[in-house]
Amino acid sequence: MLFALFTLAGQALSAPSPVYIQNGQTASVQAFASSSDLKYKLSAVDAPVSGPGNPGGASQWSLSIDDTNAGYKQKVDGFGGSVTDATVTVINALPADKRSQLLRELLTSDGANFGLLRHTIAASDLSGPPAYTYDDSNNNADPDLKNFNLGDRGTAMAKLLSELKGIRPDLTILGSPWSAPGWMKLNRVLTGDADNNWLDPQYYSQYAQYFVKYLKAYADLGATVDAITIQNEPLNNQGGGHVTMYQTADDAAKITRDNVGPALREAGLNTQIWAYDHNTDQPNYPQKVIDAAGEYVQAAAWHCYVDNIDWTVLTNFKKANPNKSQYMTECWTSPQTSWYQSSKNTVGPLQNWAEGSLMWTLGTWTEASDGTFGPYIPGGCATCRGLFVVDQNAGTYEYTVDYYMLAQFSKFIPKGATILSGTGSYSYDGYAGIQSVASRNPDGTRTVVIENTFGNDIYVTLNTSSGEQWSGNLLAGSVTTWILP
Repeated sequence: MLFALFTLAGQALSAPSPVYIQNGQTASVQAFASSSDLKYKLSAVDAPVSGPGNPGGASQWSLSIDDTNAGYKQKVDGFGGSVTDATVTVINALPADKRSQLLRELLTSDGANFGLLRHTIAASDLSGPPAYTYDDSNNNADPDLKNFNLGDRGTAMAKLLSELKGIRPDLTILGSPWSAPGWMKLNRVLTGDADNNWLDPQYYSQYAQYFVKYLKAYADLGATVDAITIQNEPLNNQGGGHVTMYQTADDAAKITRDNVGPALREAGLNTQIWAYDHNTDQPNYPQKVIDAAGEYVQAAAWHCYVDNIDWTVLTNFKKANPNKSQYMTECWTSPQTSWYQSSKNTVGPLQNWAEGSLMWTLGTWTEASDGTFGPYIPGGCATCRGLFVVDQNAGTYEYTVDYYMLAQFSKFIPKGATILSGTGSYSYDGYAGIQSVASRNPDGTRTVVIENTFGNDIYVTLNTSSGEQWSGNLLAGSVTTWILP
């Protein structure tokens, strides 16, 4: 019924940006948009005007932000995707010139300006077979970790991350394992058996040293890892070919407090530990870890895989843990997900104290004739599609709709920006609505990102607590970014 109330407005055309004086210097107002049909891809569109503007017959919406000190919330660390073995494979398949261009576009203002990446510690479901860890030891117990070895794939991962750090030295890298080596688990196998698929307590200290060895091995190759989670999706326990390991909150708390935290500290590593790395429906999990091991834990990590997800869980968690950071560390993208998958699962977390957002995954092959992407492990996510896809035969790459929607945030909200309080965002059943988030940037400018999931244009009026009013058009089915002086 709602859509009958709206009328379709014409598409915005890029016009010269208005120029204003700020602190004695000129500052232009700009707007950029990406649309669901990809007719607009980070494209310049009409900038908002000061005052109420002229909405004509367009449907209207009101937003507000508090851009005074009273409205300052969390600092932004960055945005990006997961560097899986699949990502490494497809990047390294590109010709040298295309490869260099891609990496530059991913990490600098030439493109998305990603400042946060998550990498997989050994195999994930987006690794080509066979599954592996850094100490498989032919599945024989190796309590002294004498057989620890990154192997070809671990070395390729570390070298790529080192290269990425070289392009962007302030890049934040999170590492997450999908499983401990099989011999460390009670079922003694890496994959194939969901029974007893958790760490054997006699190997808790070895698992801690496994992290120490991994972090040092990566650092030796020039890839400093800034943070780890001790288990990806600890409540996801599967057999078959999927790489998983079950870990209760009690176990995670004990392992973090008694083993991993002390081991990192004793090794002189300042790597952060982020708790949980799973869905928002179990906030008691990271809370239990922080309650037991808070001195070693700097953040909570959340995934998006809950029906009708409620990101206000993060706000409640922040109230209970005001000194801990939070991140949205995984949300899959695919032809099966909506065009706004990456924006929805970035704007919601940002509104609720997250300091960054990561999509799953960064890069894959182009779609195969059977509808799969990959490389992937049988039993893993065959339909996960990267933010970019590589055509191996043509030696080219292209960006997906998920890349552009995420880049509407990452390109214009820089690392170190401060998220501002705001009101007016609302989504109806089916996620039709307007969602927005704003930031005060280190250079003093303000960024406002607005997601319009209606099927028609919307004319938005933004009021600021500093006494300004801005108005402008949003394209139907788009994410639009305003840059205000």
